[in-house]
Amino acid sequence: MKQAKNILASTAIAGTMLLQAAISNAQIGVSTEINSTTAIRPFKVHVPQKDLDDLRKRIKATRWPDKEIVTNQSQGVQLTTMQKLAKYWATDYDWRKAEEKLNALPQFVTTIDSVDIYFIHVRSKHLNALPLIMTHGWPGSIFECLGVIGPLTDPTAYGGSSEDAFDVVIPSMPGYGFSGKPTTTGWSTEHIARAWDVLMKRLGYTHYVSQGGDWGARITEYLGHLAPQGLAGIHMNYLLTFPPEVLRASALGEPAPADFSTDEKLAYDKRKSRVAGYLIEQASRPQTIGFSLAETPTGLAAWLLDHDPHSYEQMAKAIDGNPDGQLTIDAILDNITLYWLTNTGTSAARIYWEEARLPIKGQATVPAAFTVFPGETFQAPQSWVKKAFPNLIYFNKVDKGGHFAAWEEPQLMAEELRTAFKSLR
Repeated sequence: MKQAKNILASTAIAGTMLLQAAISNAQIGVSTEINSTTAIRPFKVHVPQKDLDDLRKRIKATRWPDKEIVTNQSQGVQLTTMQKLAKYWATDYDWRKAEEKLNALPQFVTTIDSVDIYFIHVRSKHLNALPLIMTHGWPGSIFECLGVIGPLTDPTAYGGSSEDAFDVVIPSMPGYGFSGKPTTTGWSTEHIARAWDVLMKRLGYTHYVSQGGDWGARITEYLGHLAPQGLAGIHMNYLLTFPPEVLRASALGEPAPADFSTDEKLAYDKRKSRVAGYLIEQASRPQTIGFSLAETPTGLAAWLLDHDPHSYEQMAKAIDGNPDGQLTIDAILDNITLYWLTNTGTSAARIYWEEARLPIKGQATVPAAFTVFPGETFQAPQSWVKKAFPNLIYFNKVDKGGHFAAWEEPQLMAEELRTAFKSLR
């Protein structure tokens, strides 16, 4: 029955695509409109050359700040790192290669609650593939998820079996990338989670799973809390819901409770000591920082690089010509350039403002899986994860990767998802 439904869904999508007219390349991204609010429209990317010329001109005209007066990253993104990035960005980086990568994939737009949602949708050639919706976070984008598409949709080419196959849906959150920018408040992670369920059902899926890190983890968690019909399970690689005793001690500035295990104390201390200035600014004044993010590409780049020490260290190494894993200087600039060309620095920041006003409610009840990556801002103990997700069916610690795990280690992330969701097929 599941196979028949997926075949019917494929036929419906193919029929929709055949009804569409040719796509214009005159704008950053153009989808073909038809008279239906539930229509799924094909999408292609082509940035006008004048926009790329303007970007290079702005980079070269950067007025640089003074050099930091310390020898480490404790004052923020370092001047030498930014100057190396800017030099490469203005002279050697080729956005057209990023466009080619995207346009080689099936891209679509559909409208949900008056906002256009852009997404990539790759169907596996294998029968009975498990549908998966995968959500990026900030300061990431759909680019951080591209590396997992091959291993998930074509597992036999990446060390897996045909039974491991997934259909993969990768949407841009509202206000990010090629998705529309909400013009009203209320697009919280809960709202996005509801939209994702609408999207999956609009694609014809009646049985699917969800994965996310960073804000994608919160959206995925909310899906688990809502438990819509058809959602079989969820996987996260970042914990955002903490036991009451952790929140209470943190709020009071107290040391870790005496009865915490070693893992719990380490996680508590790392979480407590984390520096996240971007979080405070974007949760309280996203519009203020937005003026700078829309004006200077190097300022935008520095803001996006300064998420956490591990991620910055990985990116600084890549900018210096010594990348680890898939996180190359071109991959970093694909992400940053997408923010610049779509002018989404401000709209992307607003999710922090929304979430500061809407704490999560209840508890996820669907089967949940969790992977801990060693470079994460803190390593979530299994005891904390179990309290947040009482129906925990899979928990694992891996030996490499950080906050942007799918971006840094796509093969490893794909292997984790194969294992985590095996019992839910």
